[in-house]
Amino acid sequence: MRNTATATRVLGVRFYQVGKVYHFDSAEHPLLGKGDRVIVDTKRGRQLGEVVSILEAPGPAPRGMTYKPIVRAANPADLMMREQWQTQELDCLINCREKAAAIGIKGVKFIKAEYNYDGSQLSIFYNEDEDKPPARLDRLAQDLEGIYPNATVYMQQIGPRDVAKLLGGYGACSGPRCCSTFLTEFSPISIKMAKAQGISLNQEDITGMCGRLRCCLIYEYEQYVEARKGLPKLGKRIGTPHGIGRVIDVQPLRGLAVVDVEGERYEVTREDLQPLEELEALKRKAAAGCSKHEGGGCDCGAKKTS
Repeated sequence: MRNTATATRVLGVRFYQVGKVYHFDSAEHPLLGKGDRVIVDTKRGRQLGEVVSILEAPGPAPRGMTYKPIVRAANPADLMMREQWQTQELDCLINCREKAAAIGIKGVKFIKAEYNYDGSQLSIFYNEDEDKPPARLDRLAQDLEGIYPNATVYMQQIGPRDVAKLLGGYGACSGPRCCSTFLTEFSPISIKMAKAQGISLNQEDITGMCGRLRCCLIYEYEQYVEARKGLPKLGKRIGTPHGIGRVIDVQPLRGLAVVDVEGERYEVTREDLQPLEELEALKRKAAAGCSKHEGGGCDCGAKKTS
């Protein structure tokens, strides 16, 4: 095997249509390019994937990692085998659920059964509330291997977002779910992202079909944070060309605040806003003088006030 730490040509390979990209050494297969199907060795055994990117001069692998070599290019027989095994996955899932019910496994949702390209591995994806899977899942795997003796059965626990990704369907926006169309990894989402964008904190408005905060909350978060700079918070006293008022709404992307001045509402741009509270604080500080003046060592020119 070649020295994988000094690979000179690395290919990004994806095993699912919307999935993570893994990198492999392709120095021994220089003709492979984007769109080609390849056979590679992974932690879960030999898999078939699609080349989606090329790193012509990647340099050494990241510390603690190596680039495994690509075994070979996939041939028509490999692709035909994969299609044949895929047609059996639904029956496998049905048998899995029936076996789980027969041995009394409760509180576990079996989402999908998936073969690798040559049928030597069968992965069962499941979801449950408890972090620790029930011990009877091992028995379930053994029972399934009795039904499918040519395959090694793996029980793979996944989270709620991965469940939504596998099931597909439509989101609350009436469009296809982001996780099933283009998201390859899930970013951390927090409630402050909704607050920064002025989105209602009603659970139905910020929760996705998976029961977690919507992935789309992060899309415009940084733009809103940048746009809010220089704009006052809600309820703050502010000076405007129309007089002194109080902020009742902020529209970051338009760069303005809605201010109530003696019962009248005005839209005031960022440039025309005067931060009264900050100006008043500076005036009070200037009038107070310097507390260190009498002790020496201060050249501010102010006198200590009594």
